[in-house]
Amino acid sequence: MDMLKGMNEALNYIEENLDKHINLKEVASRAFFSEYHFKRLFSLLSGITISEYIRRRRLTMAALELKDPNVKVIDVAIKYGYYSPDAFSRAFQGFHGVTPSLARKLDQKLKAYPRMAFQLTIKGGIEMNYRIVEKEGFVVFGIKYNVEAVNETLSPTYEDMFTAISETTMKELESLATQEPFVIVHVSVNYAEHDNGKATFEQYIGAVTTTKEKIKEYATLEVPPLLWAIFEVDGDWLQVEEHWKRIYSEWLPSSSYELAEGPEILASKNQKSEIWIPIMAAVSKSKHLP
Repeated sequence: MDMLKGMNEALNYIEENLDKHINLKEVASRAFFSEYHFKRLFSLLSGITISEYIRRRRLTMAALELKDPNVKVIDVAIKYGYYSPDAFSRAFQGFHGVTPSLARKLDQKLKAYPRMAFQLTIKGGIEMNYRIVEKEGFVVFGIKYNVEAVNETLSPTYEDMFTAISETTMKELESLATQEPFVIVHVSVNYAEHDNGKATFEQYIGAVTTTKEKIKEYATLEVPPLLWAIFEVDGDWLQVEEHWKRIYSEWLPSSSYELAEGPEILASKNQKSEIWIPIMAAVSKSKHLP
């Protein structure tokens, strides 16, 4: 319930400040999370980045205000953070499909993106098997991809990334694994959100090892010492995705931990998977984060 209250307080703050500069660190503090944790949680639960949500809400409100013939387009543009008429027109047309001038017509079709609210849904209890492990630093050797995510659509997709790697390379990578998990791993790191609503991250498909020697054929990711929550999942990719969301929406809010900045790891073989999430002790929720 604390998580629901905090997330909705963050959304209230956004709604009250759509016509002002919105500091995402302050938004996150309203939900009692770090900015990094809040962005990842919001994206997983809603399917869009927090920046894209704010953009859609502003363009929704802008369209409503343009119905007033006494309101100037430039004034609406500036009010919602667009200091160039061209930039506002491009963003408006990209969202609504028409220019701001045409949006003034009474019979013109426009889009509306209603404000969100997080609600509690009671479901049948499903146990989650996990362990907390503190690990020294390690290295991942593998194939690296720069991934762009727009509304949960990835480019390249996980399937494209995986199928682009030959079976011979996969076997060679798996032979490099010298510490758990002793299978091919999918490692997501350096998650970032951008003002255009896109999110980017780096994806490695490879093996975990303790060696520091470079292997010229492969990209190298050095992972620092971290505390990990490791979850066991039985089933296909859909079950893995569902479990991943439950970690963020159910386990983390009810635990004494929060997400730490670092890689997220998926290790899978024969429909047996482990999800590795970097964690740290949660900041006290008795007051807003500084």
